[in-house]
Amino acid sequence: MVLTKLQILALIFCGLCAGIQAADRPNILLILVDDMGYGDPGCYHPESKIPTPQIDRLASEGMCFTDAHAPGPLCHPSRYGLMTGRYPFRTDISVWPRQPLIAKGQVTLASLLRDQGYDTAMVGKWHLGFRENGYEKPLPGGPLDCGFNRFFGLRASTDIPPYFYIRGDRAVTPPTDHLAENHSAGWSPIQGAFWRKGGIAPDLQLKDVLPEFTAEACSIIHAQAARSPADRKPWMLYLAYPSPHTPWLPSKEFAGKSGAGMYGDFVMMVDAQIGRVLAALKQAEMTNETLVIFTSDNGPVWNPQDVGKFAHDASGGLRGIKGDAWEGGHRMPFIVRWPGRVKPGSVTDQTICFTDLLATFSDICGQPLANGAGPDSFSILPVLEDRQPGDQPVRGPIVMQAGDFSTMSIRSGDWKLIHQLGSGGFSMPAKIKPEPGDPKGQLYNLRDDPAETTNLYLIHPDIVTRLTTEMKRIEESASSRDLQK
Repeated sequence: MVLTKLQILALIFCGLCAGIQAADRPNILLILVDDMGYGDPGCYHPESKIPTPQIDRLASEGMCFTDAHAPGPLCHPSRYGLMTGRYPFRTDISVWPRQPLIAKGQVTLASLLRDQGYDTAMVGKWHLGFRENGYEKPLPGGPLDCGFNRFFGLRASTDIPPYFYIRGDRAVTPPTDHLAENHSAGWSPIQGAFWRKGGIAPDLQLKDVLPEFTAEACSIIHAQAARSPADRKPWMLYLAYPSPHTPWLPSKEFAGKSGAGMYGDFVMMVDAQIGRVLAALKQAEMTNETLVIFTSDNGPVWNPQDVGKFAHDASGGLRGIKGDAWEGGHRMPFIVRWPGRVKPGSVTDQTICFTDLLATFSDICGQPLANGAGPDSFSILPVLEDRQPGDQPVRGPIVMQAGDFSTMSIRSGDWKLIHQLGSGGFSMPAKIKPEPGDPKGQLYNLRDDPAETTNLYLIHPDIVTRLTTEMKRIEESASSRDLQK
C-alpha cells in the first residue's frame, strides 16, 4: 500500500500527539503491599530490624507522607476506598466472597484513567468480589468490569481459599485439588506459614505467587516500552501484592536474613520484588515519565510478644495492629516518586487517606470528577507539587470503621475520637464496657500523643461533642467532599 503525503503527515501528527500526551500525563505505577506496618521500612523507622533498601531508595527519590491512612484497617475495605474514593462504611463490604463490592458503572481509579486515554492493567490481589457461579465459568464484576483492560491475579489473600490464578475474567485453571490447613510452631494461629484448607489449582504453588506477580508486572512494563511511538499512550499499572500477608513464605535467599523472624524475612523478599519492578521501569527508560506510589493496605499482624521477642516494632511506635481503630491499624507508609514534579527526599505531615487518589488522578488529568464520583476523595496534588501551605489541611476529616465493623472513629486536625473503648480490631480487648465514671469513648491529641497513650475524653467534653457531631454528619451524608464546599 502506498501512502499519500497527507496520510504520512497525519501519521506523524498522531505520533507527536501521543508523545505529547504521554509527557503531559505520567504513567502511573501504584504498588500496594499487604499487611506491612508503618514501622517496617527503614525510611519510616530507623530502628527497624528489616532491611528495606528498595523502599528506602524510593523514599529518598520522592516524598514520604507521615500521616497517610487506609480507609479501613482490613484488606477489602481498604481496597474498596482506594479504588472508588468512597469510604467503605458506605457499603456492605461483607458480601465480597460471592458478590462484587464495586457497583456497575461506579467510577474507579482505573475507569477514570481509561476514560482519559490510559491503558490500564492490574496484577495481584483483588479482594473486592466477583459474581461467582462456579470456577469453570466467567467471573464478572471484577477488574475488567471496573476499568482495567487486563488482569492477572487472585480473588483474595493467599490464606483464603480457593486458590487459583485468574486471567481476565476466567480461572487459568480451576481449583480442583485440595490443600490442607497449615500453621507454624512458635507463632499465633494466624501468623507464620498459615493458610486455610480448601481448593487449589494444580498449577499454583503458594510460595511462587509473589515472584509470579513480579514477573507479570515486569512483562507489562516491557510491553509498554516496546510499543511504537504512534501506538504509545500513558499507562497505569496497579500492582497489588498479597504479601507480606500470611502465609509468610520467604525464599531461601531471604530465610534467616532479617532480625524479625519469618515475617521480617518475607518483608525483605517483598522489598526485593519491588526492586525488580523498579529496575524493569528503568530498563524500559520510563522512570522519568512515571509516577510511582507505594503503600500498604493496613497494619501488620504483629503482637506485643513479637515486639518483645525480636525488638522489632512493626507499627513503628504507634498503638495497635491490623484491624484496630488505633493508628497502628491504618496509618501507613506512603511514598510518592514523580521525577520533576515531587521534590526528592521530601517529607510531609499532611493528613491524607487512600480515597484521595481518585481526585488526585483526576486533577493530574485536568478532568473534574463526575457528579457522585469519589465522594470522599480530595486531591493531594498541591501537596505533591509543594503548593499546599503546611498549616492548611489539604482535605476534610477522615471517618473510619474499624475491623469489627461497628467501632467508628474520626480524625479532624490534631484530634481523633473513637466512639467506644477498646481496639475495635485484632488487639485485645476489642471492646470494653465502661464502668461508672469511666469515659465512654477515646479522645487523643495526635500531635502531642501519636501513640494514643492518654485518653482525654473526660477532659475535653466540648471536643468530644464537636467531633461526634462532625462524624455523624459525615456518616449521614452522601459525600464528605461536598460538605467542605
